[in-house]
Amino acid sequence: MDSKVIYSRLNKVFRDVFDDDSITVNPKTTADDIEDWDSLEHITLISAVEREFRMKFKMGEISGMKNVGEMADIIAQRAKK
Repeated sequence: MDSKVIYSRLNKVFRDVFDDDSITVNPKTTADDIEDWDSLEHITLISAVEREFRMKFKMGEISGMKNVGEMADIIAQRAKK
């Protein structure tokens, strides 16, 4: 799956979860960059991303993600399988 497609779909998910159409994520986006991204919203976000891409993150992947780029990398790797 092309990274452009992944980020387009991630932007849609982030905008839906945080109810903010101005959000545009990039590889370096972190929770510090989005006002309402706290630990509770993180769970909602992960669930929404899993639904959008029809996949499940492993617990180690979730806890190890430092930014949106790492999330997109995992999605891209899974799409190849």
